Order: sequence, then structure tokens, then C-alpha cells
Amino acid sequence: MLGSRDLGHRVVVRRVVGSRNGRPLFSDALGWLRELTETHLTVETARGLVRIPLAEVHRAKRVPDRRRPARRDVAALELAADEAWPAPTTGRLGEWRLRAAQGWTGRANSALPIGDPGLPLPQAVDAVAGWYAGHGLNPMINVPLPYGAPLDAILAARGWAHRPLTLVQTVALPALAAAPERPDLPPVRLSAAPSSAWLAVAAGRKGGLPDAARHILTAVRTVRFAEVYAGSDLLAIARGAVTSDWFGVSLIEVVPEARRRGLARHAVGALARWAAGEGATRAYLQVEERNTAAVRLYEALGFTVHHHYLTRYAPSPP
Repeated sequence: MLGSRDLGHRVVVRRVVGSRNGRPLFSDALGWLRELTETHLTVETARGLVRIPLAEVHRAKRVPDRRRPARRDVAALELAADEAWPAPTTGRLGEWRLRAAQGWTGRANSALPIGDPGLPLPQAVDAVAGWYAGHGLNPMINVPLPYGAPLDAILAARGWAHRPLTLVQTVALPALAAAPERPDLPPVRLSAAPSSAWLAVAAGRKGGLPDAARHILTAVRTVRFAEVYAGSDLLAIARGAVTSDWFGVSLIEVVPEARRRGLARHAVGALARWAAGEGATRAYLQVEERNTAAVRLYEALGFTVHHHYLTRYAPSPP
């Protein structure tokens, strides 16, 4: 049977739809699992949403997604995301991007292996390790999958461990921007620079904000910082950046006492409408697969998995 980890993935569900001559009749639903409750599941098929009572389910399983994006699409999105999260210290190894930011976030302190490094992969890994050692950082490489499968195999064979799997999720921006506004909630304030209160909430989530973090957050030409207040109390924040036609949303955070009121959707919707006015047509975000609450929220907003990545890091020296 399917579980919560299958939400957003392509599945096939065989259900009992009747009987004939004492034998059950079956029907299959193939599509993306959108909802799973204690009583039913909902599959988005080519013909629309199909709601199936669990009592009718004979078998159900996850199946491969035949819509796997082309390598060029994965590369384009990863490069757009890199521009939206710019590390203050950068280098190049052929077409690979090397990034350092005082250790603040994995994305800004790892190599992005898109394109040709100009060396065979084993030597390229050695060069990456040397660059990060020279900057006082443990070597890390963000490996998009399945794009970087050959590189990932080499790193695994060398004993490079990895952080939790990260989902890169996307949605058409018009659909995200069309979400109804919530006049019952406090208005969303959008600013070109983060306030001290915004930074304080972000620091609480990320465990501090070094100078490199402030560079990452603000060194983008087209960026907005969302805030939702109740009086003088900041309840929710989010950050949105537009690079090419992509809108990237990050640092969505609601203070604990204000959660489950729709504030995250409220802030993301306001940023999406702003991004649409800036010429963006597609939206993306990155979320750890194990963060099931966030994954469910984003799927409810229409996001689906585009690809995955693993942040691999070198074993510590003895």
C-alpha cells in the first residue's frame, strides 16, 4: 500500500469496481498521488482527479515517472537556482561552479557539477577537494539526479556521504499566482531588502547569519522579502528571487504560535504575483524529502518534483 512518502509521485492503483460470475472486476488509475487519508486516496490522471476509497484498493504502488526532465532542463534550472542564491566566493573548474560562503547552507558551499569540468571525473573530484581545502571547508558537491549519476557513483565509491535527499519542485507560475488572496489575514509586505525582524526570524531557522549569508540573500538584482505582521509581531517570512524566467522561493517560515492559519501560502501567493509582474513564468523551490509537512504544503500549492539532488561531502581525514 502507498504511504505519505509517495505523495506527489507517479503511482498506479488497481481498484475493485464490481464482480462478474463471482469474480472481481478491476480498473487501474495511473497518475500522480495528490491526497492520501485514512479513508481514500486521490490520483491525478490524464482525465482529471480520481478519488478512490481505500476499501476498493486491491493493489497500489509507485511507478517510474516517464516525464523525467531532459538533462538540459535540469541544467538550466540548477543554474537559475545558483544565480538566485549567490555565494560571495566563487571559482570555476571548466564549466563547474565552485561556491563558498563561510559554511552557511549546503548550496552555497558546494560545487555545482553542471557541464564539462575539463577533466576526467576522478581528477575533477580531486580538484574540487583541493579548492575547498584551500578555503578551509570540507569538500562538498551538489549532485543533481539523474543528471549526475556517473559522478555520484564515483563519490559513493570514494566514501563520500550525503545529506538527506532534496526535492527540486516546480509549478507553472500563473497557477501559483492565481491562488485566491486572503483578506481575512494581515497583508503581506514586500520589500527589496530584509528588515532586522525578517533577518532575526531567518537566523533562528538557520542558526545565525554570517556576513556571507547577507550577501546570498541580497546580492540578486530582482528579489523581494515577504513579511506578515500582526501589530508589531512578525508572524511569517519568505524570500523570492527572479532569475531568467524562473521564480525561486525560499526561507518560508512561520513562527510556531501562528502556524496552520495559511500564512505560508499567503506569503508565497503575494511573492508569486510580484514575480509574475517581473516576467517570470515558472516557479521552483527546494525541500528535503524527509520534511513531509513542507512537502505536503508545497504539493497543495501545485508543486511537483522536477528532479532531486544529493549534497555529497568528503569523509573527514583521520
